[in-house]
Parts: sequence; C-alpha cells; structure tokens
Amino acid sequence: MTALPWGSSLSTIRVRLTAALAVALLPVLLLGVLQAAIAYRNEGNELREVLGFAAQRSAAAARARMEAADILLETLAPSSVGFQCAQKLEQVTRRIPGYTNLVRFGANGGVACAAGSVPNDPQRAARPWFTRLARGDQLVITPALGPASASQPAVIAAVRAERPDGAFDGAFAAVISLASLQPSLSDPALPKEAEVALADSAGHYISATAPTFPGLPRNWRERAMSRGSTVWYGPDSRGERRIYSAAPLVGDDVFVVLSAKSPGLLSWARLNPLTGIFFPLLTFMLALTVVTVVTERVVVRWIAYLQRIAALYARGRLSVKPVQAEQMPPEIRELAESLEEMADAIVGRDASLRDSLAQKDALMREIHHRVKNNLQVISSLLNMQQRALSDPAARAAMSDTRQRITALALIYRALYQGPDLKRVDLRPFLEELTAQLVAGEMLHGPPVRTVLHVDALVIDPDRLAPLALFAVEAITNAQKHAFAERGGTLTVNFEVRGEEAELEIADDGHAPEDALVASGVGRTLMTAFARQLRGRAELIRNPDGGITARLIFPTPAAEAAPASSTASGNQAAA
Repeated sequence: MTALPWGSSLSTIRVRLTAALAVALLPVLLLGVLQAAIAYRNEGNELREVLGFAAQRSAAAARARMEAADILLETLAPSSVGFQCAQKLEQVTRRIPGYTNLVRFGANGGVACAAGSVPNDPQRAARPWFTRLARGDQLVITPALGPASASQPAVIAAVRAERPDGAFDGAFAAVISLASLQPSLSDPALPKEAEVALADSAGHYISATAPTFPGLPRNWRERAMSRGSTVWYGPDSRGERRIYSAAPLVGDDVFVVLSAKSPGLLSWARLNPLTGIFFPLLTFMLALTVVTVVTERVVVRWIAYLQRIAALYARGRLSVKPVQAEQMPPEIRELAESLEEMADAIVGRDASLRDSLAQKDALMREIHHRVKNNLQVISSLLNMQQRALSDPAARAAMSDTRQRITALALIYRALYQGPDLKRVDLRPFLEELTAQLVAGEMLHGPPVRTVLHVDALVIDPDRLAPLALFAVEAITNAQKHAFAERGGTLTVNFEVRGEEAELEIADDGHAPEDALVASGVGRTLMTAFARQLRGRAELIRNPDGGITARLIFPTPAAEAAPASSTASGNQAAA
C-alpha cells in the first residue's frame, strides 16, 4: 500500500477522531490544571498565613515568658537578700528552665546576690535599662548589653527594688537565654523543613538553626512593627527559594525570623500529583489511547482491508471476495457488500463486452473474407479477360491491374487469418506476396530466384496497402525489364533502422542507360505510394548492373513481431 502524502495523512480517520476527542477532553484537562493552579495558590497563601501566625505566636510566647519573669522576680524579691541568697537563686534557675541567671543589683549597680557568676561592669548604673528603673519604671526588658550576664545571647528582664520608704534600692534581674525564647522546630504548627533565627534591629542574626539565612530585606523592621509580622519570598544563601516571616520578640530590639521551603509549582506537583495534575492528564491520555486503539481495530483496519481488496480489483482480480466481511461493523460491512456487488457487475459487464468484441471480430473477419473473395473474383475475371485479348500492351496492362488487386486481396486475407484484425506481421506477408507475383510469371518465362531478408515488424493495414502496392510495382517492373528473357535473381530486403524503415527490391538484369530517367505509370504510382507513407522513393543502379527500387518511410508505431518470427529467412523459388 502506497504511503499517503503528509497533507493527506493529517486528514485520515484516525487523526480526525483523535483530534475530535482531544478537543472534547481538553476542557477537562484545562479544568484540572486550573484547579491545580488554584490549589497551588491557596496552599501558598495558607503557608504565608501559617508562617506569619507562627512568628506572631512565637513572639507572644516569648513575651509571656518575660512577663512571667516579672512575676517571678516580684515573688523572689523579699527573700532574695539574706542568708544563703545565692544558693536559693541557683535552685530556682535549676528548677525553672530558660533562666540562665537571677541577679540582685544594688542601688549603685553592684551585684548583691546572684545565682551564677556576673561579669564586672563599672558602668552598669549608667546603663539605660538601669537608669529607667532608677527613674521609676517598674519593669524593663532589654537585650543583654554591656558585659555579658550569661555565656550565650540573652534577654534581661529587670524589676525595680525599693526601700520601705519607696526609695530606689537597685534591681532584681532575670537573664533569659534567647535560645529558650525561639520556637522549637518540633512544633507541629510550623511548616515542614522550617528554620528559626533571632535577629536584632539592625538585621544581624543573633542565633539561627541553619547557616543559610540571607540578609533581611529593606523596611522589614518597620513592616513587622506596624503589622505585627511580615512575610516575603527570597533565595537563601544556597540559592533555594524559600518563604520568610519576621515578628518582634523583645520590643523593637529583638525579632524572631522563621523560614520554610517555598511551594514551587514543580515541587508542589510532586507533593500533590494525584489530585492536582496526574489524574486529569492520565484520564486525557487514557481516553486518547482508547479511542486510537478502538479506531484502529473497529474502523481503520477494515478500511485498509477493503483498500487491499480494491487494489486487487484494480489489477483485474475481480474473483477475490471480502471473506472477512462478516466480522466487520454493519456500516463497513455494507460498504464491503457494495464493493463485492460492484466487482460482480464489472465481471458481468466485462463478459458482455468480450462477447460483443468477439462478435465484432467475427463480423470483421467475415467482412475481410468476403472482400478478399470479391477481389479474387475480380482478379479471375480480369485473368479471363486478359486471355481473350490479343494486343500485347492491353494484356500487360490487364496483368498489372490483376496483380495489384491480388496484393489487396492478400492484405484482407492476412487480416482475417491473423490473430489481430488491426495489425499484420510484415515478414510472412512479403514472403507470400513475392512468391505469388514470381510464381504467376514463371509459367510464361524463365525461372527467377528470390532472396528475402525481412526484419520483424507489425504494421497496420493503412500503411500496409501502399507498401504492398509499391512492392508490386517494383517486382512487376523487374519481371518485365530484367527477367523477361533471361531470368535472374530478385532480392527483397526490409530493414528497420530506428525511426526509419527501408524496403529495397533489386534485380541483377542489364538495365538500359535511360532506365533511371524513363517515366511511366509504374514510376508514378511508386512515387505516390511513397508520399502516402510520408516517405520517399528512389531508383538507382546496383553493382550487378540491375535496378534497385528503394522505399524509405518513418517507422510505424507498431508492436514487434513475436519472438518466433524474429529470425531472418531466405526463400528460393526456381
């Protein structure tokens, strides 16, 4: 089966049905993609809200811890000075996690009692948090400034200490480590793979659970203070896109920063493949596959089968039947039955046409036979009339006419006896024509030997008639002028040379000097027959002293003779 051109292959049933189903299912696929996009966006918004709330919740928990430190300090204040003060404060720090140190400062900033070691700070009384307490503030919370009060980043929660008369008597301070204030990564409220960091108001990280936190964006502090928290997207130090949230932890001095992986589209698709994109896409591809397979099995393969049957019909094998038609769908089975009926009709019509052609051939053969018989009757009448004439010129003219009629009769006999009514094999025709013409004169003169060499050529009757009459005139002239008294050898050659064919009839007589310039009826007829064949006629003297009549004409568009008649032959008659 020949391959379809590219343009035609796009218009096949398989392609059209697949395209139609694809268009029909496209809204389902688009709806699934749209739902996936909406879900992706909602999940992103939800993650932003969760991260923002987590930052605010962490800040609230830290503030609650520091407010609890205020209550603890007020409770401990009466017993923080006295016998075994340091031991009592140390027991409290061990029992309550998150407090690194509890310290009682005097009015001049010196350390009166502490649960742990406190670095020396001569300028403590001048520190802002201490001066605020001295001016009357009851609670001050501030990052650990000046010499550290603990071995790790911390926040100081301090309450004012007063004498019975209300005068300033120093401060009670609780040192809270920042690590205890930051959220725990095990908190279920935090997103997966979350990271936590603490930053100061200048944007410097105090502590972090991972070293990948990037620099904070512009105006982050102002947004966090005005809104309670702020959320933004950005790459971390490794270039991975993440979502960040920041909220104030200790006033506007310490902030908590949370980080989680950004829900990118591809990562989200990996996490939510079934409900988001995979099911609609799977449905789409499955439907396309099903319709392609069904189309191939139900429609296309039967159409291809009928194409093969039609190709056999086109090659003439009309007896082939679509035996698998019973397995086809009803619509295609009707097409197969129509195809079979068409083949039967063609067979019947071909049989009728062959019968008609056979009748026509029989009639044409009968007509040719009758024409040949009529020409033979005419030839016989002319022969009788010739014998009754006493004038030699009249007898010669009558003989020439009879020979021409004999040649025409021979053409009709060759037509009705041959296998083809429209073409005649030239070799046997020239052999028989030459034999008849020579044999007719042998009864009244010396013997003539003939030598024939004829190439194979099948020619139509319209070209055969002038060719045969030319041969009659040439042979008759040789018999009259070359063989009348002495006999001799008649040579007939017919050669096909590509686009031209040449008939050459030669005798070995002794032609007079004016033989080539003499004119007569025969010479005129030979020229006329050559023109009828769109060729030319020539008369030349041959090396044997005789005359050669030559007819050159275009090769007719005819089939070559069968292989059995391709060999050249010689015939001699004495």
